[in-house]
Amino acid sequence: MEHDAPPAVIGPEHAALMRRRVSIIAATRDALHRPHLMRALGCRLTADRRELTLFLSTGACTELLDDLRDNGRIAVVFTEPTTDRSLQLKGDGACIEPPAPGDAALVAHYVECFADEIALLGFDRVLVKTMFRHEPHELVTVRFEPREAYEQTPGPQAGERIRP
Repeated sequence: MEHDAPPAVIGPEHAALMRRRVSIIAATRDALHRPHLMRALGCRLTADRRELTLFLSTGACTELLDDLRDNGRIAVVFTEPTTDRSLQLKGDGACIEPPAPGDAALVAHYVECFADEIALLGFDRVLVKTMFRHEPHELVTVRFEPREAYEQTPGPQAGERIRP
C-alpha cells in the first residue's frame, strides 16, 4: 500500500511571504555550537514547496559553508521589513551546489526588490547594492528540504511551530 508524502511544511501563505521583498538570513552552527550567519542573496522555492535553494556569496560565508559541510543543519529567517512579518525554517542535509543557469538573474532581481522594500523605510538603495555586492564567480547555492517552520512575526504567536 502506497502512502502519500507528508504535506510540505511551507504552506501557500508562507510561500507568498518568501516571494515578497524579504530579508533572508541564513544561520548555522559549528561543532562547538558557535553560530554563524549571513544575509542570503535571494532564494528559489520549488513549486511543491518542499525544497528551498538559497543564493549566497562564498566571499562572505566561509564559516557558514564549513558548518554545512560538517553537519548540514541550517535555519533561515525571512522578514518583510515594512511589516515585520517573519518566518523561520529549519532543515538538515543541506547541499552546497554551483548556481544553475538563470540564478544570477534571480539574484539581481532579488537585490532590486529588496532595495525597493527598504527604500520605503528611508534607506538609500545604494546601501542594498553595497550589502549584496559580490563577484559573479562567488555565487553558490545551498539546497535543503525545510523540516520545521516557526512563526516569528512579533506578537503572541512568535516562536510557535507551524504545522502543515
